[in-house]
Amino acid sequence: MRGGAVPPGLKDVAARAGVSIKTVSNVVNGYVHVSPATRARVQQAIEALGYIPNVAARQLRSGRSGVIALAVPELQSPYFAELAGLIVQAAERRSWTVLIDQTDGQAERERNLVAGLRRHAIDGLIFSPLALAGEELTSSGDTPMVLLGERVWHGPADHVAIDNTAAAADATGHLAALGRRRIAAIGAQSPPSAVTAHQRLAGYRAALAEAGLPEDPALIAEVDSFHRADGAAAMRRLLDGPGRPDAVFAFNDVLALGAIRALLDAGRSVPGDVAVIGFDDIEDGRFSTPTLSTVAPDTAEIARLVVELLAERLGEEKAGPPREVRVAYRLVPRESTLGRA
Repeated sequence: MRGGAVPPGLKDVAARAGVSIKTVSNVVNGYVHVSPATRARVQQAIEALGYIPNVAARQLRSGRSGVIALAVPELQSPYFAELAGLIVQAAERRSWTVLIDQTDGQAERERNLVAGLRRHAIDGLIFSPLALAGEELTSSGDTPMVLLGERVWHGPADHVAIDNTAAAADATGHLAALGRRRIAAIGAQSPPSAVTAHQRLAGYRAALAEAGLPEDPALIAEVDSFHRADGAAAMRRLLDGPGRPDAVFAFNDVLALGAIRALLDAGRSVPGDVAVIGFDDIEDGRFSTPTLSTVAPDTAEIARLVVELLAERLGEEKAGPPREVRVAYRLVPRESTLGRA
């Protein structure tokens, strides 16, 4: 602002967008009952005029901080890092600030989070639990919560996830459709809390049955965690064992990248000797050599939905039963299963 010019206000934005001041206020405050076309027009006017909402005044009127929390197991995971970035962007469109917490999947840290150690500072919580489930997630008091991931279905809060079993079956079926007959799985885990691994293993087994392929326990490799080193170690065990796989379904892209490294170190070509597919469609897989075939969850839609559901619970739809929302995914074949064109 130069020369003491008066900064633009709601009235100026409303005039430029051709809407009422109330509509501009609804957009600025993140109310959901505004049509996408009207919301876009108001946002364009806000950007064109350089309008800056008076956040402090709005918070005093609403009794809210304008801050939400996002809790994920680990930010080292490219999937969670990318998803966190998308959630921050979706929150910014509502003028919300996002506090990000890493729980490491530890029960005590998750329990403290849900119990509300930070409740005084946040309006709501987006949470991807690994250790807690069921009744342990009900102690969030009046703080709205939206759950992410596979750990909790039909729980105490709104929940957004993809169909992991169906997606894993599609990934394994892709390998079978290419004529691969000894398809290994990397990522199995035994603890009951490892729901993601259990669901993806179930999808793998269902696809083998659908393709008429026998399940060989020697082709199922367990891992301690979903990191590159775990994928590489599991691949080396498979190569040293009796299974002799000609394809691998890794339960996430990071495991798949580790497996590809181990295959290349062992002098095996990908996909010539062993085809590899992962899960998550992280950016690294789009630029690896070979590029990585994968299952791509619609992460942008996941981010949009969790923020929208939280906004609804903060607004007019505070009550009502928890909602289960399934988000689409797609199979993305690349060089690691198809080879270079």
